[in-house]
Amino acid sequence: MTADAPMWGTEGTEPDMSLADSVTIDDVRTAAGRIEGIALRTPAVRLPALDSAAAETAGARVVLKCENLQPIGAFKVRGATNAMSRLTPEQRQRGVITYSSGNHAQGIAYAAARLGIAAVIVMPANAPRVKLDRTRAFLAEAPEGSEVIEYDPCEQQREILGRRLAEERGLTLIPPYDHPDVIAGQGTSALELFDEVGELDQLFVCCGGGGLLSGSSIVAKAVCPGCEVIGVEPEKADDAARSFRTGRLHVNLNPPTIADGTRTPYIGRYTFPMIRRHTDGIVTMSEARIARATMFCLETLRLVVEPSGALGVAGAIAHACPGARVGVIVSGGNLDLDTIPEIRRIAGE
Repeated sequence: MTADAPMWGTEGTEPDMSLADSVTIDDVRTAAGRIEGIALRTPAVRLPALDSAAAETAGARVVLKCENLQPIGAFKVRGATNAMSRLTPEQRQRGVITYSSGNHAQGIAYAAARLGIAAVIVMPANAPRVKLDRTRAFLAEAPEGSEVIEYDPCEQQREILGRRLAEERGLTLIPPYDHPDVIAGQGTSALELFDEVGELDQLFVCCGGGGLLSGSSIVAKAVCPGCEVIGVEPEKADDAARSFRTGRLHVNLNPPTIADGTRTPYIGRYTFPMIRRHTDGIVTMSEARIARATMFCLETLRLVVEPSGALGVAGAIAHACPGARVGVIVSGGNLDLDTIPEIRRIAGE
């Protein structure tokens, strides 16, 4: 970045397309070996009830990649483990810091305990209680100095707070999505999916900051070039969709969506160009559609999926092509059961 270039996160910034190939399929394959034994190889599941629901009974053949069954209940353990495994001995000794609304926080905490690295995690005070509690529980097994620091998202911006604490404490910052090693780790989910089921016509992937979508798109275009990769984002947190459409960065601070894992203010310096080059499109879902997909997973598919994790399912139901072979990455299952009445209300049930 040149001295006169705007800080990333500035509305209207153009992506640096030279970064679009910062992660390759070989990077993803190498990451798969690094994370083995910490992240699980999750199942790919065919459920006939979803076939009939996709695209309003269009008869698509849908496969779910169940990242909700990871030990932390989400795909984020993949990128966190890969990035932390690549630290130098000095960086490991000093420790790491991240910021997250919950799933990346748990991924860093879980990997920290297993790799013996201290971790400081900045989390919003309004994060789902289940995610705060589980992050603290994982950190209890990590080295001394590990802690959760809560902040008020209405008063502070997590990226600024995280960078400041990293500088003050000499910690290595591992952001939740905008990091090549994190992106490569997230891509291992799609790599496993294609390895197990073969060719797909469409792949639906949720999008918050774009790490999972970037990694999945890179894999898809390398191993199955004909597969249409579609990001799925809430209408109320549509910064990625607008950025993709216009070619300039759009910012959406603290979007009021039930899909808390997608409340990122903008896509990243790395993920934006990767999505622009490797992804075919981004669709948006209303809060009602997200809520209905969440309840459909719980009541019909018998899968515990959080609203962010159900975005791909919502996208497939709305946009799967008739007769297509469709993959969906179910990104997370850390559903706060106390929120089910509110999810039902939003769904219109």
